[in-house]
Amino acid sequence: MAVQEARGGADAEGVHEGGCGCGDCPHGAREGHRRAVAAFLRRRDEFAAGQGLPTAVAHSPSASRQWVSEELTQRAEAVAERGRAEGEMWLTRLWLRTLCTVWGAVVALLLGEALTAIGAGWTTARTAALLAALVVAGALSAACWFHRARGGALAPVIGEDHRMSTSRSVAVCWVLFIGYAVLLLAARLAAASDHAERDALISGLDLARGAGVVTVLAVVCGIAVLVRRVVGLRILAQRLQKVPAHRPRAADLLTDDSGGGAFTDIQYVAISAVALVFAAVRLARRPDQLPDLPWGLAVVVLISAATYLAGKYAEGGRAVILSVVRAREPGDLDGPIRTGDDIEIRGTGFVPPGARTAERLSRMVVRIGAVDVHVPLVPVTGGFRNPTDTVLTAPVPADVEPGSVEVQVVTAAGVPTNRYTVQITE
Repeated sequence: MAVQEARGGADAEGVHEGGCGCGDCPHGAREGHRRAVAAFLRRRDEFAAGQGLPTAVAHSPSASRQWVSEELTQRAEAVAERGRAEGEMWLTRLWLRTLCTVWGAVVALLLGEALTAIGAGWTTARTAALLAALVVAGALSAACWFHRARGGALAPVIGEDHRMSTSRSVAVCWVLFIGYAVLLLAARLAAASDHAERDALISGLDLARGAGVVTVLAVVCGIAVLVRRVVGLRILAQRLQKVPAHRPRAADLLTDDSGGGAFTDIQYVAISAVALVFAAVRLARRPDQLPDLPWGLAVVVLISAATYLAGKYAEGGRAVILSVVRAREPGDLDGPIRTGDDIEIRGTGFVPPGARTAERLSRMVVRIGAVDVHVPLVPVTGGFRNPTDTVLTAPVPADVEPGSVEVQVVTAAGVPTNRYTVQITE
């Protein structure tokens, strides 16, 4: 029933029914995912308003809450499956878009050179720049083909969490730019007939002239490798919670895992982009040597990279239980925790960034002694009242023996918290 409604009433006699991978047709993977999300949100808001409950469970708050949680969990799984299918189809189509973007840049370079050559005339440097662009575009086209199932030329900058990596993207941009500059000098050197001109081109590769840009290249590449290592170690040490996304987005370069703007990422991308533009202008003005990036600008880029790395060290943290109390409805008397009661677990970091979807929230578990209890989903209009990042409410099952019992939360990212001892009475 949930899957049929998730399809949004697609024509049962049609060929696609919202599950194909055409992408552009109205019944493609994208449309199927959009309909599934709309159907889920509509059903969640109905449950939040107290509508749609079966008569058999409507009289019992605990039974109705459990039924609603199970129903929303099943529907969320259907939505997540549609999202994964849409993400896979998006990646398989992305290589064609990146291919068109690469060759569109080559055409733009050709048009720019043709327009600027009016009056000044066509030079050997313009031919060398075009040939270097063709070589780079050919290499990227080959990468698009070999990695067409993983996003084409963007595959190296897509992280293990299916998001665009800021550090890798910045490093790749600098690598491509320096590679293009060296190819430009190589093409000019191959076309040079005068001995003095060849010596001048070779001297253009001297480290004294390109020390700034070479230093920046080394640092940004090192940052890309180090950040991957830091994030991996923090995840293994359970100091950082990572939840995979359905598919990469360009906004990932400027945001954190929850989709909010990240200062460290924004400043790193902005300053690196400004430095790249400056270096490109210097290369256009002096195509006979590596762009001499001023040390002042190079130091600004290095400070920006250090800030980005420090932000990666500082982000995240373990989920922690601070207290466990008996959940009390307004008007109830205070009392000890008994089997069958609801307990309220207070702490921090229960819901990691990017895990606020119903599919992720439904995976949260509270271990009460030897029993694993799934945290029920309690919907409200526009979201969920339980679980939240700081408070979880879960029932104490009858299987729990009275006495001192350890309580532990397993977050949506599969990271266990500290153990907290509570007293269960008969």
